[in-house]
Amino acid sequence: MQTAAPSPARAPRAPAAPAHRSRADAVYDQLKHDISEFKLVPGDRFTENELCERLLVSRTPVRQALFRLQQEGYVEVLFRSGWRVLPFDFAQFEQLYDLRMVLETAAVQRLCAGGERVDRALLEQLNAVWLVPAAARSTDATQVAQWDEQFHCALVAAAGNGEMARVHREVTDRIRIIRRLDFTKPARMEATYEEHGKILRAVQRKRGDQAALLLRAHIETSQAEVRKITLHQVHLARRGVPTR
Repeated sequence: MQTAAPSPARAPRAPAAPAHRSRADAVYDQLKHDISEFKLVPGDRFTENELCERLLVSRTPVRQALFRLQQEGYVEVLFRSGWRVLPFDFAQFEQLYDLRMVLETAAVQRLCAGGERVDRALLEQLNAVWLVPAAARSTDATQVAQWDEQFHCALVAAAGNGEMARVHREVTDRIRIIRRLDFTKPARMEATYEEHGKILRAVQRKRGDQAALLLRAHIETSQAEVRKITLHQVHLARRGVPTR
């Protein structure tokens, strides 16, 4: 049973989805979902024809989706033998987490320094979601994962540097596939509320160094948990054990 939680409308808004989505977009979303849910395990091989039959679409959208996933580092094409799901590149993910940490710690320093470019309304929206009594916290893992992503994006956006926010969104998109695994355990959701709350209170008090230290510790802990959970999920999937 879920506890009461702030209305999703109070959470910082995510960008609106495009009005028109092509079949290639739908195939891309499905394949990325299959990889993130370990229905396609790193090392799995498949052909375009197999995907066409499974997804009931023609070869063109399948190929477009696969080329897009190839550019993002999820699959590779094999000479005359179809495609293969690539192993998770943890070295690359760690580099992306490092970049994320640089952007976010710089953002909270800017927020604490103040200035007319700081979006205080956006900060108030974050306070309304995360600075709530324990009984009002959400226990929905999907919702908390979405709110967590919005929290970090909003922190950077509120600092008022559009280019920083743009790069941070790109990093967020690239790590989403493994980052969401951090919310598969109730203890991690509780820790997220506690840690976000401490960061926001430090920002309210304009303690930039403290906010940056808290944020760094929060990201490092999440990164370590995600790596551990990902390796475990891959191990279960290879043994044929359901990961959910």
